[in-house]
Amino acid sequence: MVCWQPMKPAEIGAAYNTIAAWWHAELQNSSRGLGYLERAIGLCTERQRALDVGCGTGGRIVTALVNGGFDVTGLDVSEEMLRIAKINHPNAGFLWADVCEWEPPTHFDIITAWDSLIHVPHGKQRSVIQKLCQTLTSQGVILITVGGTDGVVMGRMQNESLYHSSLNDHDYLEAMNACGCRCILLERDQFPEEHTVLIAVKG
Repeated sequence: MVCWQPMKPAEIGAAYNTIAAWWHAELQNSSRGLGYLERAIGLCTERQRALDVGCGTGGRIVTALVNGGFDVTGLDVSEEMLRIAKINHPNAGFLWADVCEWEPPTHFDIITAWDSLIHVPHGKQRSVIQKLCQTLTSQGVILITVGGTDGVVMGRMQNESLYHSSLNDHDYLEAMNACGCRCILLERDQFPEEHTVLIAVKG
């Protein structure tokens, strides 16, 4: 069995710095995941503060949250991704930070993490999920995507190596439930690929 070592946040950030321009051009007009996001926003009883973990260049997810009336905070480990995001959304707040170490300054009505938690070290997956759930307001909504199976792999994107990890579906549900979050949706949206979308509501 291969035992992959987690990439440090600085290494993940450096890889995405290199491909940021390509990433933005590739995804700026994408609608991937927006149906799930619309459903998550529709579940929100309040629309004040939103957090997008792994916001990248501030593309479709941040845009939809801004258009939904939220005051948006974006978190990412790539400085170049954030530079582009700030151009796209000058009125949003963007932070260069590792979600594993980041300490939430407030609570959020909705938290999104589309294809970003897959870069969190395997041993920190549960604690990060619980941190995010604890950061929700009462009746707050969380939307995440995960790998769907327990394990670690190394992938490549535009010739950049990237570490990926995931727990199994049951472990994510258990972690969310321990923080008072009830699963509304669990769906494999890219079958036969192991890619899972989860939406949960707190309280």
